[in-house]
Amino acid sequence: MKISELRDMTVDELQGKSINLSEELCKLKIQHGIRPLENPATLNSMRKNIARIQTVITEKQQ
Repeated sequence: MKISELRDMTVDELQGKSINLSEELCKLKIQHGIRPLENPATLNSMRKNIARIQTVITEKQQ
């Protein structure tokens, strides 16, 4: 997910996307606890995407 794509979205869209990614991350963590994921790097990339979204939300609110 590119930062330029995120900056084109509204704050409401970003918050919805952040919630969806957080829920998906939670599900992946549970799956990873049960059995190892095929690609555990997806956990790191999802955390970084959530952080990017939160950064853009903060920028837009200021």
